[in-house]
Amino acid sequence: MTNNHINIIFGENDLTIEDVIALSEQRARPVLSGSSEFRARIQKGADFLDQELREHGHIYGVTTGYGDSVSRRVPPELVAELPLHLSRFHGCGLGNILPADQARAVLAVRLASLCSGYSAVSVDLLDQLTGLLAHDITPLIPEEGSVGASGDLTPLSYVAAALIGERDVLYRGTRTTARDALEQAGLPPLVLRPKEALAIMNGTAVMTALMCQAFVRAQYLCKLTSRITAMASIGLLGNPAHFDKRLFAAKPHPGQAQIAAWIEGDLCHLGDDFEPARLQDRYSLRCAPHVIGVLADMMPTFRKTLEIELNSANDNPLLDVGENTILHGGHFYGGHVAFVADGMKTLVANLADLMDRQMALLVDTKFNHGLPSNLSGSNAERASINHGLKAVQIGASAWTAEALKQTMPASVFSRSTECHNQDKVSMGTIAARDCLRVLQLTEQVVAANLIAALQAIRLREKSGEITQKQLGPDLVAFLDHLKQDIDFIDEDKPLEATLRLVISRIQNRDWTLYDGDIA
Repeated sequence: MTNNHINIIFGENDLTIEDVIALSEQRARPVLSGSSEFRARIQKGADFLDQELREHGHIYGVTTGYGDSVSRRVPPELVAELPLHLSRFHGCGLGNILPADQARAVLAVRLASLCSGYSAVSVDLLDQLTGLLAHDITPLIPEEGSVGASGDLTPLSYVAAALIGERDVLYRGTRTTARDALEQAGLPPLVLRPKEALAIMNGTAVMTALMCQAFVRAQYLCKLTSRITAMASIGLLGNPAHFDKRLFAAKPHPGQAQIAAWIEGDLCHLGDDFEPARLQDRYSLRCAPHVIGVLADMMPTFRKTLEIELNSANDNPLLDVGENTILHGGHFYGGHVAFVADGMKTLVANLADLMDRQMALLVDTKFNHGLPSNLSGSNAERASINHGLKAVQIGASAWTAEALKQTMPASVFSRSTECHNQDKVSMGTIAARDCLRVLQLTEQVVAANLIAALQAIRLREKSGEITQKQLGPDLVAFLDHLKQDIDFIDEDKPLEATLRLVISRIQNRDWTLYDGDIA
């Protein structure tokens, strides 16, 4: 692990989205609380389960089958085997394997939930989960197979399997068996106690983990699309008065106002002598704060919802050791996460549409106020054979169209399954995967428009229409960073490598943009 000097302690305080991301990116080290009070509380849950098993002998998921098989009694001599069967028969996931950072986020979210003390798991299980994170043992989790209730059963079965030394994992980036990875890390395979497989698997950890990652990517896009809007406005000789704080005091959505303030700050150095090409710019410039601002204003709600979920007890049944009661319910239902995912992907897709429209203005001589066709920087003698960003703009249109197509809400496509026991499900994990796909496509469009806006400013500088003094120090510093990765486009050349590099910069949040965050 690298740069893991920050300890994130499980069992003492609630986790934040940033904690999950720091663990997933290996910028922090997981530590299970050593507090005697915390460990006693966890052990009390396991002891209470044992007591109930001895005294009453009838507990869902312990002495019964799972789901619709609840009416099937498990004889005492087979109770110890039952958790192993749950982890094994759910080993049927398909699709792509979650990247290692997402799998680490899953481990962190599940650990946080189990530390709430309602799941009747042992301290040994929590120690083992912490050990997977600390030793960089990453379960190979297929992304498909969950309907989001009864939680993320199938994908989380791969976590349970890793804990007990079954199936394959990544150990420090190398694929191997879970048993070999545990042995190399000095961790004995866990023997699952009654209910522990259910506690691991019956929850919303996968969808929540994916949405924690989506949250930070969306948060960064709020800033980056604001900066690109300022750049596009300069490239198009736009009117900076569209972002006047007095305008946004009259319609005081706080996120929208913040976006406008950021853009205004980038444009304030243009000076009083600057003459915009139009009194009123087209909507993709003038209304950019109103587009980006909707996402910005929803981010605090998204944060609150996700952080409640990741710190919640979301399996079933729950054991209230204070009341000595077993509570049967449906906290594995991922409806809140599904709502965040469905809402976020729509708002992010609108950013793709916004960036695509800005780029369409930048490349078109009918709208770009004197810039060359497709922003080609070729000289006059070679202009006839050079096409600048023509194909990149076509690509941006394709990526935007796909992003918009992906915005159909997943949560309304509930399917009755598992012998009609799971007859209303959240589809939260599918919604989260959709959201990440929309983010990927939007980041591609953002990268394309970033290249276009930079090229437009370079062309204005070359013609003497804009000077560096008019750009201001923050924007100049940002453009200098971009110029290290993005060459001036004077002759046609393949731009795939440049696009991929810029996309990686965006996803790694490499550029420092504005002070403060939306949420």
